[in-house]
Amino acid sequence: MLNISNNQLNKKVKLTQFASGKLVFNKQYYKQLNKFLLTFAIVGIIVLFLPWTQNISGQGQVTTLRPDQRPQTIQSQIPGRIEQWYVREGDSVRKGDTILKISEVKSEYFDDKLVERTGDQIKAKSSSVVAYKGKISALERQVSALLRERDLKLEQTQNKLLQAKLKIKGDSIDVEAARINKNIAQRQYDRTLTLQKEGLKAVKDVEEKRLKLQETEAKLISLENKFLANKNDLINAKIELSKTKAAYADKISKAQSDMFTAQSSQFDTEAQVTKLENQYTNYKIRNGLQYILAPQDGFINKALKGGIGETFKEGEELVGIMPASYELAVESYVRPIDLPLIHIGEKVRIQFDGWPAIIFSGWPNVSYGTYGAKVVAIENFISENGKYRILLAPDENDHDWPTAIRVGSGAKTIALLDDVPIWFELWRQLNSFPPNYYQPEGTSAKNKTAKKK
Repeated sequence: MLNISNNQLNKKVKLTQFASGKLVFNKQYYKQLNKFLLTFAIVGIIVLFLPWTQNISGQGQVTTLRPDQRPQTIQSQIPGRIEQWYVREGDSVRKGDTILKISEVKSEYFDDKLVERTGDQIKAKSSSVVAYKGKISALERQVSALLRERDLKLEQTQNKLLQAKLKIKGDSIDVEAARINKNIAQRQYDRTLTLQKEGLKAVKDVEEKRLKLQETEAKLISLENKFLANKNDLINAKIELSKTKAAYADKISKAQSDMFTAQSSQFDTEAQVTKLENQYTNYKIRNGLQYILAPQDGFINKALKGGIGETFKEGEELVGIMPASYELAVESYVRPIDLPLIHIGEKVRIQFDGWPAIIFSGWPNVSYGTYGAKVVAIENFISENGKYRILLAPDENDHDWPTAIRVGSGAKTIALLDDVPIWFELWRQLNSFPPNYYQPEGTSAKNKTAKKK
């Protein structure tokens, strides 16, 4: 029926003369279609001007607001061997409850009385310190006594030296007087001899003068010998003074050397005592580490090491525990291009896995089954998945989150941004433009204040 032949039937045959033709060509269905299309177009134009909330969607999971409330594993600070379990998986524990007991695997800690024997060593070494202190006190007294004795001996020797000097001084005066007397006697003898030769004096007078001269010469020689002997005494006194100083210096030095040796031994023993006290404290703490205790109230999740007699290294995970008290939060991830649009305090809608929801991302007010949250932290470094992590806390002005939510369950997040018309959002999506960048109220003021400071 393409009407391309020369013999066109539609010009020769009227379709309206048939019953079916009358039924088809007389039906005014196209008028209703036109009305429908017109109504749809008007409604569509109106819808284009309705407000639409721009948003950023992301995937995340339920976590806790504080790091100390998140699931954790318990490790042992020392290597050991499992001896006894005190809990089962799923048990509730209080802070300080014993979870399991371990034993030592290192030979240097096998002794059950290691702490007591270390304490005995500390007592023995402390007694040695006291003994060294007594020895040092005795040597100090000995040094003090030697110093006093040296001072007295030096004073005595110096007195002898002074006496020798005074004797020499007196002898020198006597010698000089004797020399003067000798000279006088010599002149008298010479004068008497001259007068005797002239016949004015007798031989007897000459002989008397000669005798007197000889006596003065003998006295002079005697005084000179005494003067030299006193000089020798002075030299001997000086030598004795030097010997006294050297002798007492040697004695005092030896006593001081013994005292310093005792002090060195005392300090070395005190260092050993300190080291032993450190070991004693470490051994006591290590004995306490043989019992693995619960760090906080919670529930035993899973025993990562099982059985009896199994050994492990220090820092190896033994059991997992979930804190009993925690504040729920959601960690979500956003693309780097969307990160500048996220701010602290931003409103977010969350859909939890297992809770049915009807979501209209652009109309959060009409969504059903979603819960309110706000941004409380934004990570400053990109995660391994190539996105930035944000932390969401419950919104106090919205409905409470379900109480049956468990940490680790999945969640879908929708961060609510600026309100724009639907036509603008369609145009943005068609051109692959990012959402509108904007700053929340108060942010710009804070930035200006920070720059001024």
